[in-house]
Amino acid sequence: MSAGKHLAKGSPKPALPDDGVPRLYTMRFCPYAERAHLALNAKKVPHHSVYINLTEKPEWLVEVSPLLKVPALHLVAEKDQPSLIESLIIVEYLDEKYPQNPLLPKDPLQRAQDKILVERFTAVTSAFFKTVLQGDKADDLWPAIDIFETELAKRGTPYFSGDKPGYVDYMIWPWFERLSVVQFKLKEDYNFDKQRYAKLSAWIELLTKDEVAQSFFATPEQHVEYFRSRLAGTTNYDLLA
Repeated sequence: MSAGKHLAKGSPKPALPDDGVPRLYTMRFCPYAERAHLALNAKKVPHHSVYINLTEKPEWLVEVSPLLKVPALHLVAEKDQPSLIESLIIVEYLDEKYPQNPLLPKDPLQRAQDKILVERFTAVTSAFFKTVLQGDKADDLWPAIDIFETELAKRGTPYFSGDKPGYVDYMIWPWFERLSVVQFKLKEDYNFDKQRYAKLSAWIELLTKDEVAQSFFATPEQHVEYFRSRLAGTTNYDLLA
């Protein structure tokens, strides 16, 4: 999926329609920002996307993201036009604000358990970035992924959320979409074994065909090219622009 140009230092603040719809400040290859895109798209919430160069951030970004983070969701229709940051906070807000196509389960216990499972996914995200950006050998990555293979088998459903994707599925999917980058870094040491991860392998196949996941999908080759440029110190934010 293509994206707009990423705005950098010195760029004027974009002139957006005064239509009251949320404005998502994002970066095309950020997995955390992808979470917000998936939630917005799953709920079919109209919104504007503003792409940000995270190396040379525009001066006005602080007005909508005080910590200079993406994703940031600017709620222009709300009193005082607040902004939300942190991907999971944004997604949970969207799930409550827009009840159509709910992502989190209604049952309080299952809801809590799903949030805990996504919290445990931080072990995967941490190991992923250590492997991709610091050259670690993924010794921590595969055991962290084992937890999700076991949990999916325990649930006995094609998706973590049951018969269709939901909160857990969309919150962890961006890193599985980027497994090609781990393979690029590890080369012959890459070991996402389809026997070891039989349930997750089937789950990945389903998500690659899912309409919402496809709405913000980049190919394995595109993810590798982006990370190749980042590792070379010449990050190509506009690879898909």
